[in-house]
Amino acid sequence: MPKLSRAAPFRRRTMIRSAFLTASAGLGFIYSPTAMAQETQTEQAQQGGIGDIIVTARKRQETTQDVPVSVIAISAARMQQYDLSSLERVAAQTPSFSIGRTPSGSGATLVLRGIGSNTTSIGLEQSVAVIVDGAYSGQGRTINEGFFDLGRLEILKGPQALFFGKNATAGVVSITTADPGDKLEVIARAGYEFTAKQVYGEAIVSSPLSETLGIRIAARASKQFDGYYKQLGTAQPYPTIDRTSTAVPGTTTIHTSGPAGDGRATEAYIRGTLKWEPTDTLTAVLKANYGINKNNNPSAGSVVYYCPTGALASNPAIACDRRFASSANRTPTDIAASVPYSNASGQQGNRYTSWATNLGLTWAMDELTISSITNYNWNRNTFQFDGDSVSRAGAPGVFATEDSTWHAFSQEVRAQTNIGGFWDAMIGGYYQSTKRDYNAWTASGGLENSAATPGFRRYLANSKDSQTKGETFAAFAQFIVRPFDKLEIAGGVRYTAESKDSYFLQPYSHPIRVAQGIFLPGVTLRSNQDFDDWSPEATVTYKPTGDITIYGAYKTAYKSGGFSNSGIYSPSAGLPDFEFDPENAKGFEAGIKTTWLDRQLRLNLTAYNYKYSNLQLDFFRSDIFAFTTINAGSARTKGVEFEFQVAPRALDGFDLHGSVNYNRARYGDAPGTPCWAGQTRGQGCNLVYVAATDSSRPFNPATDTVANRQNLKGQPTANAPDWTGNLGASYEAQLGGSGKLALGLDARYSGSYIATAFGNPFTRQKRYISLDGTISFTTADEHLQFQLIGKNLTNRFYVIGGNDTPNSGSGTGTNAGVLADQTGFASLPRTVQAQVTFRY
Repeated sequence: MPKLSRAAPFRRRTMIRSAFLTASAGLGFIYSPTAMAQETQTEQAQQGGIGDIIVTARKRQETTQDVPVSVIAISAARMQQYDLSSLERVAAQTPSFSIGRTPSGSGATLVLRGIGSNTTSIGLEQSVAVIVDGAYSGQGRTINEGFFDLGRLEILKGPQALFFGKNATAGVVSITTADPGDKLEVIARAGYEFTAKQVYGEAIVSSPLSETLGIRIAARASKQFDGYYKQLGTAQPYPTIDRTSTAVPGTTTIHTSGPAGDGRATEAYIRGTLKWEPTDTLTAVLKANYGINKNNNPSAGSVVYYCPTGALASNPAIACDRRFASSANRTPTDIAASVPYSNASGQQGNRYTSWATNLGLTWAMDELTISSITNYNWNRNTFQFDGDSVSRAGAPGVFATEDSTWHAFSQEVRAQTNIGGFWDAMIGGYYQSTKRDYNAWTASGGLENSAATPGFRRYLANSKDSQTKGETFAAFAQFIVRPFDKLEIAGGVRYTAESKDSYFLQPYSHPIRVAQGIFLPGVTLRSNQDFDDWSPEATVTYKPTGDITIYGAYKTAYKSGGFSNSGIYSPSAGLPDFEFDPENAKGFEAGIKTTWLDRQLRLNLTAYNYKYSNLQLDFFRSDIFAFTTINAGSARTKGVEFEFQVAPRALDGFDLHGSVNYNRARYGDAPGTPCWAGQTRGQGCNLVYVAATDSSRPFNPATDTVANRQNLKGQPTANAPDWTGNLGASYEAQLGGSGKLALGLDARYSGSYIATAFGNPFTRQKRYISLDGTISFTTADEHLQFQLIGKNLTNRFYVIGGNDTPNSGSGTGTNAGVLADQTGFASLPRTVQAQVTFRY
């Protein structure tokens, strides 16, 4: 959708917002995610059989087998069985879903079916939306939250615009935390993980306070005494030259940079929930949570895993290999003493703090449910890290700090009928107000300026100050008709109007960098963006029997454009280098879900084909440490997913499950995409960017010296293996009157894939199989459980996302390019943990 003039959408949005907020107040902010979505298992036969999980993929209670959506539902029991207390751990067990954690930018990349937002720009919201207790969160750093004591987790694949806030072009991860029950519940859990020497504990107390009011308090804390990754860094010299201008030779000072930490971390989270049910029709739920997560090296998992020479270009003494090892250095202590948000010791580190409140009520009448949810969430992330993530000597070292905060208030109201006859309908509105503040400071290039004021700028090459304020309004509606028995036709649409007001300023840049034309300090760049979009969808569902669901759907989705807060402003840059356009998705999906043999066998098959337009990507230029957010033309993801489950009644407690998935995610026409570092003209870097027209043209040897753009057409998107799958089995056996024994083993397969978004074949990750296992014993009274949990038991190294290693690679767009080293965000190695749980 093209950008619109500002005045008309702003006036229309203001009027609609006023009416919407007035209506919200009248409705009394009525919503409860648990009243709308409780995890229950359908009653199974006395022995064996497959149960269903209730999900709310369409904001209605439906079983996983009845809902016409491709959904993976993970029960609270399975999350506890494998200690899936973070989204990264969930992704490690889920085919076609991956998460890569990064030290900077957005903090993470979430990818479903080969579509996701890469990590280097903090201005990019995720294409995979995360919904927590009904409230939208699009920030990559959401993975730092403590997702424990959950009621259920749903992964919805493909565009999901109609029901979930905004920006769900690739899919949704919907998380529901546990609510108070109707009786006293006390849970205490303690564990130890052997690889990172991590000690952790949980405490949960849930109790009714009266016949209508209940409370639940849940807390989790952990501390690592070691890191997951071996650190290979050694003490290195970092020379600086004190130059106040290009005409002054300057004096050289040698600083010492010690090795960085190993990534060990501490975390603490607490959540409180009050649930009030004053009448049979009214339910109120109030949740509040606070969390803090700290580590001593945010780039500990950034592994340089491919180098043309077999060793780091910047430090040949360190081998380059696919192993759980990385190298980095601390900021020299005398430099750290002056740079904002640096630890005095120079030790690298990341500190993430967040808190949120969630208020909801549900007014559930016989044939009408009115609901609402009000949410406020805040987080702050500060870090200090070695920007090139390698241990090296010399001036090219990069030492960066950052302080960013995020505020978001949202309000959603919806009304839907529960008639269940010929028709049903739903209508609602959504409002969100956001603010991001971003500040960064970088010491690099051996630069020093003793004349800089204030004094903290002495060793800086550059600093950044940026902010984006956003406002979103959405109205949505769906109408369902059932013209014949067993046939349902549903159609809906979401209208979204969004504005983003931003600025970017480099308060200081070293005179040398200014003279080189790299930075333009002291100039404020302002952006005022308005977008709007209509996202329709339609679904036809046919149920010939109670055990068979056949559906077909046309879906669209939209993710708004925005502003790259973490970019670089140079004399040759302008507003188009910071602004990017909306991302859109549209396509079709069809599926059949079946259960057979008296619910002993489940077979599901899904096929899909979606096209993405103006795919939002961020490009990291390694030679000058610069970031550019772009719209990379189009991409298409199409495939087939087959899943099965067997639970024979003759073998009570046994369950066999698995899936086979084919997904082909390829770029369509995507001209003007930046080349990867060292890419030659023969390797496809044969276009020249034309700033005047914001387009590209073929390289002309008569007039051009280098090319700097490519067309990714036909290339795979990032983190998109063609084949994925999983196979697992579990067995629970009663041991007479002494208790029960439970065993579980799950394998996940991934085919090979390109790890970065720009077609670099040297980033290819080979196919792999990871294996998870668990064994537990529960006493007969179910008060005590002893458990061993193993993850990635095959100890397979694989990367999820990555970039050209800073200060490596040269000759891009020539016939003599030198490939850059490749840095990837590594998986966790083999982990084994022992855990004991007490329940009362």
